[in-house]
Amino acid sequence: MSTLLNPAELRQLLSLAWPVVVSRSAQAVIGFSDAAMVGQLGEAELAATSAGALNSFSLFILPMGTVFIVSSFASQLCGQGDHAGARRYGWYGLGVSLVAGLISLASAPFTFEALGVFDYEPRVRELMATYLTIRLLSGFAAVGMEALGNYFGGMGNTRVPMLAGVLAMVLNVFFNWVLIFGKLGAPALGVAGAAWASTISTVIAFGVLFWMFWKGKGVPGGRVDSSLNGAEFVRMLRFGIPSGFNWFFEFAAFSFFMNVVFTSLGTTPLAALMAVIQLNSIAFMPAFGISSAGAILVGQAIGAGHKDLVPMHVARTVLVAAGWQGLVGLAYLVAPAELMRFFVSAEQESGELVRIGAQMMFIAAAWQLFDASATALAESLRAAGDTTFTLWARIVAAWAIMAPGSLLTVRAGGNHNAALWWIVIYVALLAGVLLWRFRRGAWRNIQLTEASLAH
Repeated sequence: MSTLLNPAELRQLLSLAWPVVVSRSAQAVIGFSDAAMVGQLGEAELAATSAGALNSFSLFILPMGTVFIVSSFASQLCGQGDHAGARRYGWYGLGVSLVAGLISLASAPFTFEALGVFDYEPRVRELMATYLTIRLLSGFAAVGMEALGNYFGGMGNTRVPMLAGVLAMVLNVFFNWVLIFGKLGAPALGVAGAAWASTISTVIAFGVLFWMFWKGKGVPGGRVDSSLNGAEFVRMLRFGIPSGFNWFFEFAAFSFFMNVVFTSLGTTPLAALMAVIQLNSIAFMPAFGISSAGAILVGQAIGAGHKDLVPMHVARTVLVAAGWQGLVGLAYLVAPAELMRFFVSAEQESGELVRIGAQMMFIAAAWQLFDASATALAESLRAAGDTTFTLWARIVAAWAIMAPGSLLTVRAGGNHNAALWWIVIYVALLAGVLLWRFRRGAWRNIQLTEASLAH
């Protein structure tokens, strides 16, 4: 334990983690501020905006998850001292974001018809379609921020993407205030205003991050350009697409849980669920940041030829991330109703939305330690290139167990609490399977980078 909590090693982990925590928390605050401000307009607006934000993220998550692999390549190549090679993978990530942006633009006109397959109340469906149509305009910028953020992180600089994330957060909160409520002479756009605020802030923040990348700021070697390589791009996709589908199928399962399972329970349980998810997304960001930092250290250790250091990095990451999430779970148990009141007006503080949400907070407390462990293990396996196994683990746990289990529970008469317990089962199962996989050591035999592809 003394080695696990070695002060120097902990400082190294936390120095990488805290900018990621700030950056990811800033992203979560964007969704939180959308929900908190729009929630003042009513339950339909809250449900449409929160569910719309989650649905837009579900659409972006495949390319986002794909470019997460940029961090794995960049960290391993940085460990090898190949800074030009790492930079090339930043460009490959931007190539994926360009394709994603074009698909998002082509999809925007069809959002209303696509939402028709779900059992939303007409008002919620109309508002959500408006929100999604606007948010899809920022697809290229949203994925591009992930691509470049993972490049900088893999190179050991997590502060540059942090600054971009904080900028996006500040701009989003400001534009929310202006466009949702019609301040400073702007029209009061309500739900559409929240969507425009998120879109504009994302595009501006991406522009700043791209300028830093273009100039080679904040990374070892500076701007060290070399010719792009088609074989490298294909190799990135070979490992990155399973990584993307990891996230895609998991979020698709949660989208099914929200759009199919919970919509049948009514607008109030759906709005309460969205509030709990928005709050949890903020509370979870430190654990995700710690997991991302741990993955950077794993990748750099592998790139430098020190695979024997990886188990200690992973154990330390799991311990720190789980410690944080344990505190989060305790807060959920101690003050659930108080936390829910962030999402309602003063007149609604004693209403049904707060009561149902507080019940859900108790259940959410049960999955915190499992979620921290699963994320830390999945990120470490991704850094080593073990993306295909985690993909199948998520598919089976989410689609063979959680999705059908929750649907059958509701169809059999179960309420929102009974349905939510299936998330606990899913996360606990995933954590156990990923721990088994890591202990088996298959990641030791994976060759992510190839010297023959480097220039």
